[in-house]
Amino acid sequence: MTDSRLDELPDDSTLLHELPLRQARRRSQAPALRYGAADLSYGQLAEQIRGFAAGLMSLGLARGERVGIYLEKRFETVVASFGAPAAGCVFVPLNPLLKPEQVGFILRDCDVRVLVTSPERYALLKATLPDCPALRHVVLTDAPNEAAGSLPLHAWSALLDSPPRTGHRVVDTDVVAILYTSGSTGRPKGVVLSHRNMVAGAKSVATYLENGPDDTLLAALPLSFDAGFSQLTTAFYAGARVVLLNYLLPRDVLKAMEREGVTGLTAVPPLYIQLSQLEWPAAINERLRYFANTGGRMPRETLQLLRQRVPAAKPFLMYGLTEAFRSTYLPPDQVDARPDSIGKAIPNAEILVLREDGTECAADEPGELVHRGALVGLGYWNDSEKTAERYKPLPAGVGGREAGLQLPEYAVFSGDTVRRDADGYLYFIGRRDEMMKTSGYRVSPTEVEEILYATQLVGECVAFGVDNEALGQSIQVIATPPAGASEIDLAALQAECRKRMPAYMVPAGIEQQAGPLPRNPNGKIDRKLLSTAWVDKHNS
Repeated sequence: MTDSRLDELPDDSTLLHELPLRQARRRSQAPALRYGAADLSYGQLAEQIRGFAAGLMSLGLARGERVGIYLEKRFETVVASFGAPAAGCVFVPLNPLLKPEQVGFILRDCDVRVLVTSPERYALLKATLPDCPALRHVVLTDAPNEAAGSLPLHAWSALLDSPPRTGHRVVDTDVVAILYTSGSTGRPKGVVLSHRNMVAGAKSVATYLENGPDDTLLAALPLSFDAGFSQLTTAFYAGARVVLLNYLLPRDVLKAMEREGVTGLTAVPPLYIQLSQLEWPAAINERLRYFANTGGRMPRETLQLLRQRVPAAKPFLMYGLTEAFRSTYLPPDQVDARPDSIGKAIPNAEILVLREDGTECAADEPGELVHRGALVGLGYWNDSEKTAERYKPLPAGVGGREAGLQLPEYAVFSGDTVRRDADGYLYFIGRRDEMMKTSGYRVSPTEVEEILYATQLVGECVAFGVDNEALGQSIQVIATPPAGASEIDLAALQAECRKRMPAYMVPAGIEQQAGPLPRNPNGKIDRKLLSTAWVDKHNS
């Protein structure tokens, strides 16, 4: 497959799909991806990206139309994620742990036109897809094992064999991806990112991690996460190799690191806690150059154990926002002196700590973390209210914002409270909203509650997060019996939760309480009162 415009690449990438294509032009035979026992060179990856882009064009996709990807980590997931932008379209990665109802919501919310999935996953979605009016095509990784329904089915291999076609013209400020993250009002929010956001993020992260062509990165996080997808973008920016891993047990991660000679690992605290309790093969320490933490604070004991396991590896403690892709990191030479710090701004970003009136906080004064710069996303898809809460114009005189500038500059107001010490290092204090962070996932309490109500096994319910060393937070629920019942069938309710929710969302505990549940002055169930009472009860 050839496309003259894709072959005439600039020396430095400005569009997302140019990252692997530029490497293919320079080092066609160099390894790009490994999945199981199979490998793809940069040249082979580029050919498949071009083929997929041509296939989308043959289906008649217009510029900016959305391509949903509902797969575990595999070659097709990566090819579709970069092939859709090469066609001038927008990719929408869906967490493979999501249930059909949640997948259906996302497909409808952003009008996904083409869905890429496997025959097995397609079978699970068959009852959901008819309710997605914008969907026109389904691309299956393997030949379908059943007759097509109302939607035309396309085999992946056939799509890649489409005649060469030139993709739509796009620029770096155009939308390239919509990453869905749970919102405090229940339904997931689609964070809209541009080519510029993702390419600037790749360059920034690869710079401070010092990634290069000799690196092998382990993709252990879901590619629907900003930090998970960042393993691809940073690797492709630097010409490194990525190993795709869908692990079942933490020991599988260690085996892969030893077998593949991994030099860089990025993971969330719950996985690191489990890994730190295992014996690490000595060969890992011989190759591992760094390990990076994201998705919450790393417990000190875990960090110490990891450093004992791999003393030659540098620890990078990071903080990130999906709304701005990446935000801060703590340099390894500061870890001993400031193990609780989330560091300073990554390259090409500025992190501010602001009061409610928009002025900058003094040293050690708590304030809201605000991110400005090239990594600030484009808001939430089709949600003006939530966008206005998080993406706000930067006040004049703050940071690099000069009073004479007439056009507004939008920054991400994180909702997280932090403080900055006299040396400029940031420390996380807490979250202003009610989001729960468990196993590296952001989970909305309202989303949990909506699913509980849908079971019809509860009367009223409230969900909240409780600090948990292994998970970050565990999800707890207080519920009342359904109308006409004296008790909740807890066993049946837990079974329904496991059926309807991803594993990370299933409550760790459900307690029954007589109704009605207490209300706040606005008439809403008082989640804060109930969660505080629960903590007091269980800590007394």
